[in-house]
Amino acid sequence: MRCAMASRNYSDLIVWQKAMNLVEAVYKASKDFPTDEQYGLTIQMRRAAVSIPSNIAEGQGRRSHRSLSIAHGFLRELETQLLIAGRLKYIPEKELQLMEMAAETGRLITGLSNSIPKG
Repeated sequence: MRCAMASRNYSDLIVWQKAMNLVEAVYKASKDFPTDEQYGLTIQMRRAAVSIPSNIAEGQGRRSHRSLSIAHGFLRELETQLLIAGRLKYIPEKELQLMEMAAETGRLITGLSNSIPKG
């Protein structure tokens, strides 16, 4: 049985495309954060967001549950950072949309991981 992931390039995967959209949305949302957050929450959110599609691509290339698990971990990190940014009123109007994008990406990562044969 062939894995759904094996026959495609990572850029063809809907989950990778959604993760890239999330990266773009995080960069746009964080560009107006206070200057004193430039080396704090801003950079942490951007790094976590970038790590999601990066690990999805690695997971596709290696057929790796571990890489997809790491992508999922970075997604949870980003969700936490989005909630912090919301509490600090940095992105109050965008928080819900970003959280919905993150949740959809998470569901797709789980589905992709489940499609890879174990072992």
